[in-house]
Amino acid sequence: MSLSDYRPCVGIMLINRAGLVFIGRRKDKHLVEHVDAEHEWQMPQGGIDEGEAPLDACLRELREETGVRRVSVLAEAAEWHAYDLPNDVARKAWRGKYRGQRQKWFALRFEGEDGEINIDAPDGHKAEFDAWRWERMDRLPDLIIPFKRPVYQQVVMEFSRYAAPAGPAAT
Repeated sequence: MSLSDYRPCVGIMLINRAGLVFIGRRKDKHLVEHVDAEHEWQMPQGGIDEGEAPLDACLRELREETGVRRVSVLAEAAEWHAYDLPNDVARKAWRGKYRGQRQKWFALRFEGEDGEINIDAPDGHKAEFDAWRWERMDRLPDLIIPFKRPVYQQVVMEFSRYAAPAGPAAT
Protein backbone atom coordinates (compact mmCIF):
# COMPACT_ATOMS: atom_id res chain seq x y z
CA MET A 1 0.00 0.00 0.00
CA SER A 2 1.48 3.34 -1.04
CA LEU A 3 0.97 6.24 1.38
CA SER A 4 0.81 8.58 -1.59
CA ASP A 5 -2.54 6.98 -2.43
CA TYR A 6 -4.00 8.53 0.71
CA ARG A 7 -5.02 12.14 1.24
CA PRO A 8 -3.13 13.54 4.26
CA CYS A 9 -5.65 14.67 6.82
CA VAL A 10 -6.20 15.46 10.49
CA GLY A 11 -8.99 14.29 12.76
CA ILE A 12 -10.10 16.17 15.85
CA MET A 13 -11.67 14.72 18.98
CA LEU A 14 -12.94 17.83 20.78
CA ILE A 15 -13.79 16.88 24.37
CA ASN A 16 -15.72 19.11 26.75
CA ARG A 17 -15.19 19.32 30.52
CA ALA A 18 -17.89 16.67 31.05
CA GLY A 19 -15.89 14.20 28.93
CA LEU A 20 -18.31 14.32 25.98
CA VAL A 21 -17.16 14.64 22.37
CA PHE A 22 -18.28 17.15 19.73
CA ILE A 23 -19.90 15.58 16.66
CA GLY A 24 -21.43 17.34 13.69
CA ARG A 25 -23.97 16.16 11.14
CA ARG A 26 -22.67 16.64 7.61
CA LYS A 27 -24.55 19.44 5.84
CA ASP A 28 -23.89 18.52 2.20
CA LYS A 29 -25.71 15.22 1.77
CA HIS A 30 -24.89 15.12 -1.96
CA LEU A 31 -21.12 14.71 -1.66
CA VAL A 32 -20.07 11.45 -3.25
CA GLU A 33 -18.30 10.17 -0.13
CA HIS A 34 -21.46 10.47 1.99
CA VAL A 35 -23.16 7.31 0.83
CA ASP A 36 -25.01 6.34 4.00
CA ALA A 37 -27.85 8.55 5.25
CA GLU A 38 -28.01 6.58 8.51
CA HIS A 39 -24.47 7.59 9.52
CA GLU A 40 -24.15 11.33 8.92
CA TRP A 41 -22.36 12.27 12.15
CA GLN A 42 -18.62 12.70 12.48
CA MET A 43 -15.90 14.52 14.36
CA PRO A 44 -14.22 17.47 12.64
CA GLN A 45 -11.55 16.53 10.12
CA GLY A 46 -9.84 17.98 7.08
CA GLY A 47 -6.88 18.01 4.77
CA ILE A 48 -3.37 19.07 5.63
CA ASP A 49 -2.11 21.79 3.32
CA GLU A 50 1.29 21.35 1.69
CA GLY A 51 4.01 22.35 4.16
CA GLU A 52 1.55 22.59 7.06
CA ALA A 53 2.28 20.82 10.35
CA PRO A 54 -0.46 18.40 11.47
CA LEU A 55 -1.18 20.30 14.70
CA ASP A 56 -1.49 23.57 12.77
CA ALA A 57 -3.90 21.83 10.36
CA CYS A 58 -5.86 20.48 13.33
CA LEU A 59 -6.36 23.91 14.88
CA ARG A 60 -7.15 25.50 11.50
CA GLU A 61 -9.71 22.82 10.57
CA LEU A 62 -11.34 23.11 13.99
CA ARG A 63 -11.76 26.87 13.51
CA GLU A 64 -13.01 26.44 9.94
CA GLU A 65 -15.61 23.82 10.88
CA THR A 66 -16.74 24.94 14.36
CA GLY A 67 -15.37 28.43 15.05
CA VAL A 68 -13.74 27.02 18.20
CA ARG A 69 -10.44 28.58 19.27
CA ARG A 70 -10.28 27.99 23.03
CA VAL A 71 -8.73 24.54 23.35
CA SER A 72 -5.81 22.78 24.98
CA VAL A 73 -4.03 19.83 23.42
CA LEU A 74 -4.53 16.62 25.39
CA ALA A 75 -2.84 14.14 23.05
CA GLU A 76 -1.66 13.36 19.55
CA ALA A 77 -2.30 9.87 18.22
CA ALA A 78 0.84 7.75 18.28
CA GLU A 79 0.28 6.54 14.71
CA TRP A 80 -1.37 7.72 11.51
CA HIS A 81 -4.69 5.99 10.83
CA ALA A 82 -5.91 5.25 7.30
CA TYR A 83 -9.18 4.18 5.75
CA ASP A 84 -10.11 3.24 2.22
CA LEU A 85 -13.13 4.68 0.47
CA PRO A 86 -15.44 2.18 -1.24
CA ASN A 87 -14.10 1.65 -4.80
CA ASP A 88 -17.01 3.39 -6.55
CA VAL A 89 -16.63 6.40 -4.24
CA ALA A 90 -12.82 6.51 -4.57
CA ARG A 91 -13.12 6.86 -8.35
CA LYS A 92 -15.27 10.00 -7.93
CA ALA A 93 -14.09 11.68 -4.71
CA TRP A 94 -11.14 14.10 -4.87
CA ARG A 95 -11.06 13.61 -8.68
CA GLY A 96 -10.05 9.95 -8.20
CA LYS A 97 -6.63 10.94 -6.88
CA TYR A 98 -6.85 9.12 -3.52
CA ARG A 99 -8.06 5.71 -2.38
CA GLY A 100 -8.81 7.09 1.09
CA GLN A 101 -7.42 9.25 3.84
CA ARG A 102 -4.41 8.93 6.14
CA GLN A 103 -5.22 10.82 9.33
CA LYS A 104 -3.27 12.15 12.29
CA TRP A 105 -5.71 12.44 15.19
CA PHE A 106 -5.61 14.91 18.09
CA ALA A 107 -7.57 14.98 21.35
CA LEU A 108 -8.34 18.56 22.40
CA ARG A 109 -10.03 19.84 25.55
CA PHE A 110 -12.70 22.44 24.79
CA GLU A 111 -11.94 25.34 27.14
CA GLY A 112 -14.77 27.62 25.99
CA GLU A 113 -18.52 27.76 26.41
CA ASP A 114 -21.02 26.12 24.04
CA GLY A 115 -22.00 29.56 22.70
CA GLU A 116 -18.55 29.80 21.10
CA ILE A 117 -19.42 26.94 18.74
CA ASN A 118 -20.58 28.32 15.39
CA ILE A 119 -21.33 25.79 12.67
CA ASP A 120 -23.31 28.23 10.48
CA ALA A 121 -20.43 30.48 9.35
CA PRO A 122 -17.41 29.24 11.25
CA ASP A 123 -14.46 31.61 11.06
CA GLY A 124 -15.88 32.98 7.78
CA HIS A 125 -15.94 29.57 6.04
CA LYS A 126 -18.68 27.56 4.37
CA ALA A 127 -20.66 25.47 6.84
CA GLU A 128 -19.70 21.78 6.95
CA PHE A 129 -22.34 20.77 9.52
CA ASP A 130 -26.06 21.51 9.85
CA ALA A 131 -26.35 20.26 13.46
CA TRP A 132 -24.03 19.39 16.34
CA ARG A 133 -24.16 17.83 19.78
CA TRP A 134 -22.01 16.44 22.56
CA GLU A 135 -21.88 12.63 22.55
CA ARG A 136 -20.40 9.90 24.72
CA MET A 137 -17.08 8.74 23.32
CA ASP A 138 -18.04 5.06 23.36
CA ARG A 139 -20.99 5.79 21.01
CA LEU A 140 -18.87 7.40 18.26
CA PRO A 141 -18.05 4.26 16.21
CA ASP A 142 -21.77 3.46 15.87
CA LEU A 143 -22.53 6.92 14.48
CA ILE A 144 -19.84 7.13 11.79
CA ILE A 145 -20.15 5.90 8.24
CA PRO A 146 -19.12 2.20 8.22
CA PHE A 147 -15.97 2.55 6.09
CA LYS A 148 -14.53 4.98 8.68
CA ARG A 149 -15.60 2.87 11.68
CA PRO A 150 -12.27 1.01 12.26
CA VAL A 151 -10.43 4.34 12.53
CA TYR A 152 -13.01 5.66 15.01
CA GLN A 153 -12.69 2.47 17.07
CA GLN A 154 -8.91 2.89 17.22
CA VAL A 155 -9.13 6.60 18.08
CA VAL A 156 -11.71 5.97 20.82
CA MET A 157 -9.50 3.26 22.30
CA GLU A 158 -6.43 5.50 22.21
CA PHE A 159 -8.14 8.58 23.68
CA SER A 160 -10.62 6.84 26.05
CA ARG A 161 -8.75 8.07 29.14
CA TYR A 162 -9.99 11.60 28.31
CA ALA A 163 -13.69 10.59 28.50
CA ALA A 164 -13.81 11.24 32.26
CA PRO A 165 -15.03 14.65 33.39
CA ALA A 166 -12.23 17.20 33.82
CA GLY A 167 -12.24 18.26 37.45
CA PRO A 168 -14.87 20.05 39.53
CA ALA A 169 -15.70 22.55 36.77
CA ALA A 170 -17.18 19.78 34.57
CA THR A 171 -20.54 20.72 33.14
